[in-house]
Amino acid sequence: MRVSSPVVAPAAPAGASARTWVGAWAQPGFRNLLVLPLVLLFAGLVPAAAPFYHFIQQRAGHHLADPVLAHLPARDVASPIFFLMYGSCIAAVAWLLGRPQLLVRGVWAYFLLQLLRMATIWVLPLEPPVGILPFPDPFTEHLFHASVAVPITKDLFFSGHTATVVLLALAVRGRWWRATLGALAATIGVLVLVQHVHYVYDVLGAPLFAWAAYWLGGRIWPTDPA
Repeated sequence: MRVSSPVVAPAAPAGASARTWVGAWAQPGFRNLLVLPLVLLFAGLVPAAAPFYHFIQQRAGHHLADPVLAHLPARDVASPIFFLMYGSCIAAVAWLLGRPQLLVRGVWAYFLLQLLRMATIWVLPLEPPVGILPFPDPFTEHLFHASVAVPITKDLFFSGHTATVVLLALAVRGRWWRATLGALAATIGVLVLVQHVHYVYDVLGAPLFAWAAYWLGGRIWPTDPA
């Protein structure tokens, strides 16, 4: 009598298992490279940010000639900036939480983006645009400016709000997600100009530095395009 052999399900490829949290967490390299940028961000960069931005706010800078901004009336659009910015962050991070490999690269890229921004602000001392309407951002004020008594208005080149959403557009996958976040980044870029909290140069430079941060993040933790 012929006995049929039991049906054995094919084993999941290693790459597929690594895309789940259980499989990814089993990789020592994954654990280390997820925890390290969080430690560097919250135990290193955040404590250093307040004195850094206090110094930036106190030093003299240069006014830039900006023909576009000169012809753009200032309007208070802080609420739309806030909701578009943090709505984008919440949606993109929720998407990335289901994709741990992409999340690690994104966390590294965000940390590197903050370093790049502090470096460019240090190198390029600027005065805020004429007609600025200061934009109170509770998140950045509590995280990066916690001990600074005066509003920070000289953190100019490059636009952090624009760059962050561009970075999120690079971190996600799928044409719809990237197109939506890209459009939101462009909208935020226009709105910070309407608010006169940035020069046009700050907004135009943001995508370049977001791409650089994401590329560097990929050197630390390469990910496949899936």
